[in-house]
Amino acid sequence: MPSAWLSTHLRAARPRVLAALNRVFGDIDLAEDAFQEASLRALKAWSPDHMPGDPVSWLIVAGRNAGVDALRKRKRETLTAPDDLAPLSKGPHPEDDLTQSLDHAVYRDDILRLLFTCCHPVLRRDQQIALSLKVVAGLTVEEIARAFLVQPKTMEQRITRAKKRLQAANLTYEEPDRTARSERLSAVANAIYLIFNEGYCASQGEHLIREPLCEETIRLARLIVRLFPEEPELRGLLALCLIQHSRRSARLSESGSAITLEDQDRSLWDQTLIAEGNVLLEAALRKARPGPFQIEAAIAATHTQAATYAQTDWAEIDRLYRALQHIRPSPVVALNRAVVQAKLKGSQEALGSLEKLSSSLERYPNFHVVRATFLEDLGRYEEAQVAFRTALDFAGTDVDRAHILEKMSGLSRK
Repeated sequence: MPSAWLSTHLRAARPRVLAALNRVFGDIDLAEDAFQEASLRALKAWSPDHMPGDPVSWLIVAGRNAGVDALRKRKRETLTAPDDLAPLSKGPHPEDDLTQSLDHAVYRDDILRLLFTCCHPVLRRDQQIALSLKVVAGLTVEEIARAFLVQPKTMEQRITRAKKRLQAANLTYEEPDRTARSERLSAVANAIYLIFNEGYCASQGEHLIREPLCEETIRLARLIVRLFPEEPELRGLLALCLIQHSRRSARLSESGSAITLEDQDRSLWDQTLIAEGNVLLEAALRKARPGPFQIEAAIAATHTQAATYAQTDWAEIDRLYRALQHIRPSPVVALNRAVVQAKLKGSQEALGSLEKLSSSLERYPNFHVVRATFLEDLGRYEEAQVAFRTALDFAGTDVDRAHILEKMSGLSRK
């Protein structure tokens, strides 16, 4: 098991390294295996006091060499001609001077190319996004299953079928032309959004926020806006990511515990990101083609316009959620709107609207937290404790579990 500092470096480097390896080998499975082998080599070669100057380049070289070794072994076993790829260095560990010499421009946009590959039309929409989360973001099957609200076994089968379909299609792993990019744009945008969400609020692990993943996703969103400047939804996507990311410094206490929106110090919000997000949102809305990303960005922007939580314009947010439900209905959108309804009409009415969501959000921890909060507001403390315990069973991160336990502790004193 890698130490915490090494895991952090590997997770931050993974998208760029895996994308570069996929371009070299044209095989997603081989690229993933090569990255794992490069990570094992890093475990032996790196230490906090001895790190390569460019960890990403180091891992690309190590992964390429590992992939070449795997291909040669495969060809020996099948008695086919050797591959023309050659290792980039001798010995098990690349040297710093070699890794420093890699041209960053060569693999700078490999991640976006890989995203478009994962979102190829031969795959269904759910397969496109699931494969993007697995390959590009490096999420586990369990994490992706949580995002889709399905069982891990179901998700594992979905991802396996997606990979087989890509292999059967015998695709070339080159950047698609503008027409092909346009056809896949919606799926790519959704994948970028879900990857950002995993960075913004991780579904598993010790940390609630994976900031490098957020930063990389914002970079991709900026790039795709430059590719398609006339698409208002892409501006809405970037605006949403920027405004959400602006709150990063206020979301955790010094001890690492979660701070809810209600209790955040708004002076810590990044006003530069908020301003940029608002400009992008206004430009998108002027196109008069509203979409879900623009509406979600408008909801996030409305929160930033309130000097305090008490001054939040809940009526406007409810109007926006109603529009979002109309354009892209989902159980999670309905849950979020129930929270807003509680602010406007009270917890009793909002609790009633949750009953329709219980089956579809059974494994979603926030559903049980929201339900427990409504029950607590109504003085139904024993039922609230049961709901909090259920949320605890499904919580994916240590920070989430600690937050729920704190809620339960406060409830027990009532």
